[in-house]
Amino acid sequence: MYAWIWRHLPGPTAARAGISVVLFLAVVALLFFVVFPWLEPYLPFDRVTTG
Repeated sequence: MYAWIWRHLPGPTAARAGISVVLFLAVVALLFFVVFPWLEPYLPFDRVTTG
């Protein structure tokens, strides 16, 4: 999958590396600001009980 992404990025190797870093940071930002907040109410991290 990563090879497919690398082959489809435009430009020389340095430009591809820069675009790859930007894409990675965009995915991380999407996860932190959209996916994880949406998923948080469904995770039982704050509902700890002892019996």
